[in-house]
Amino acid sequence: MQFADINGVTLHYQLIGGPASKPVIVFANSLGTDFRIWRDVIIRLAGDFAIVTYDKRGHGLSSVGTSPYSLDDHVVDLAGLLDFLNVKNAIICGLSVGGLIAQGLYASRPDLVRALVLCDTAHKIGNAHSWNARIAALEENGIESIADTILERWFTPTFHRESSPALTGYRNMLIRQPLAGYAGTCAAIRDADLTEDAGRISVPTICIVGDQDGSTPPDVVLSMAKLIPGARYEVIKDAGHIPCVEQPEMLVAIIRAFIDEFKLEGNPILSNSTLN
Repeated sequence: MQFADINGVTLHYQLIGGPASKPVIVFANSLGTDFRIWRDVIIRLAGDFAIVTYDKRGHGLSSVGTSPYSLDDHVVDLAGLLDFLNVKNAIICGLSVGGLIAQGLYASRPDLVRALVLCDTAHKIGNAHSWNARIAALEENGIESIADTILERWFTPTFHRESSPALTGYRNMLIRQPLAGYAGTCAAIRDADLTEDAGRISVPTICIVGDQDGSTPPDVVLSMAKLIPGARYEVIKDAGHIPCVEQPEMLVAIIRAFIDEFKLEGNPILSNSTLN
């Protein structure tokens, strides 16, 4: 396991080496998950690309730090991690709040971003009332009290019917997240509005959504795509909010086609010796 002290918190990350001629792909995970959600995507990309995954503060094996958070806290953490790893001009693939982090990273540190893959996310997610209600429920009864509702938004009815062991595992992942980290990130999402920033994105961008996403439905993701100049938009069939779990092959195919379309290349200052 790999850890780094960044901005006063310890971040758990994974670095997988790849050819210097290809871009580094950085994966930022969603609320209530850790970087294991990307496993079935990573195994299909490893060897062809260098890959960075990490647990954002308050999630997985990373430290909680001081909660609640702002989106800037998460953005500065990711920027600090990439600086630590000497990664620049990366493809940032963010899911849900990870997509907000990706957009925020481009707004503050464009030198780190070659392209954006914005997966099941938006320029603004939800509203203050809904997030405050969720935080209140968490503070009163804990994450487990809302877990079943969250899982209904994460996964399709088919997944719920046919993947009972996996569903139990992802439920365990959710309820075992630190309460302060989960609630603190809810506050960060509540307060984040990247509407103006979206219109200033000038790197290749693709916006992807599961056709049955209950958290950021296709019309919400499409509204974000329309704000971003030249953004691509793709809908993944038979997927909910976390297509990297339900439809990893399709998500990988879309990412590969996106990289090929824009002929995205590696970072000349990033050597294989850096990624090991």
